Amino acid sequence: MFPFDSLFSTQGVMVMLLVAYAGAMWMFLSSAPKVFTLMVSDIKVAQEFYEQDLQLPVADIPLHYYHNYEQTLGLSSLDPIYMPTTLNNPGNAALGSQADGLWYQLKKNVQLHVIPGASVGKRNQQRHVCFDRECLEQILRRVQSRYVKFKVRQEKPMNFLVKTYDGRVIEMTEVETA
Repeated sequence: MFPFDSLFSTQGVMVMLLVAYAGAMWMFLSSAPKVFTLMVSDIKVAQEFYEQDLQLPVADIPLHYYHNYEQTLGLSSLDPIYMPTTLNNPGNAALGSQADGLWYQLKKNVQLHVIPGASVGKRNQQRHVCFDRECLEQILRRVQSRYVKFKVRQEKPMNFLVKTYDGRVIEMTEVETA
């Protein structure tokens, strides 16, 4: 027979609580959406592109996501004068919560986090930069399904141009990490 005394002892209760906690954490983390982060040169242009041209649904910020992305990008130690203008521009206060980025649902359990910080490309064209190829592949599939004009310039690292419905050219580029 199983000794019930050891099950309801202090040690037994602690083990049961730890097992329950581990199960709850596993369920929480396994249901959390995958998040891709994309840096853009102009957050307003990006919002128009993703909401109007690609018609991506706006998503809620996932609970597990760390909101202070400036620290995760290593920008917290930089003097604000060296930060891109989109991050330290007081005019971004008008964007409200958009200064922290935009959130879109790419697929059922995949979200896109759009943040400012990329430089403007050649001929003053918009640039969207990502460190994850899978993210850009999903965006390219969405571009193709919405019949938005595009041109793949390079496969590795991935680089393609998109022409929005209002005539802007956006360069989508993958940044390879060494």
